[in-house]
Amino acid sequence: MIILYIVISVVLLVLAFLVWASSSVGSGVYVHAFCREKTSEKRAYLTFDDGPDPVMTGGILDILDARNAKAVFFLIGDKVSGNEDIVKDIVSGGHEIGIHSNCHRWFFPLLGKRRMTGDLSYCKSLLDTFSDCPVKLFRPPFGVTTPNMSYAVKYLGLNVIGWDIRTFDTVVKGSSKEKSEVVLKRVSKRLRPGSVILLHDRLPYSCAILSAVLDYLDSMGYKYDKCIPVR
Repeated sequence: MIILYIVISVVLLVLAFLVWASSSVGSGVYVHAFCREKTSEKRAYLTFDDGPDPVMTGGILDILDARNAKAVFFLIGDKVSGNEDIVKDIVSGGHEIGIHSNCHRWFFPLLGKRRMTGDLSYCKSLLDTFSDCPVKLFRPPFGVTTPNMSYAVKYLGLNVIGWDIRTFDTVVKGSSKEKSEVVLKRVSKRLRPGSVILLHDRLPYSCAILSAVLDYLDSMGYKYDKCIPVR
């Protein structure tokens, strides 16, 4: 009976490790991800997932331009069609574009090597047409990493970008003001020099949250006028 308990405990520990390794983009088990710059300078890096959005991304770009802020937009390939001008505006505004997969479906982390590599390769080829240099930044959908993803990013020469501040802006409740306050509490608890902040540019309240975050960064003496220093 004792041996059975030991075996069960070991199995549970292994399963827990595998879940953590896959679900934590910064675990480093399957891929190395840039989650924060090691620096003493008060600088933060803004990133946006799930665009381009035909309604909200333009407003985000206006705010960034007015504040001399730069960001990386991790784009979904399937959303580029019909929104090509928005992607062009992102690039012409001095921001960077990165890969957020072509499909961004729930099953993406479960794809085999060939299908995952094909998905990312297609999205990369699409985004490369908008950029002066090859697109090399990739953020895993849902922050989930796998051995097959490790193969795909190495094959395509991609740099994986994570975060150290996940705002959970997609799930906050309340008015735009209340949502901004919740996000700011999360940012204030985790902000450090070199922090990478995860936001989304597809939400009705995305602009309100961005403005609030930038105001907070200003109040703390942080700069946000550069993109992530990885290529």
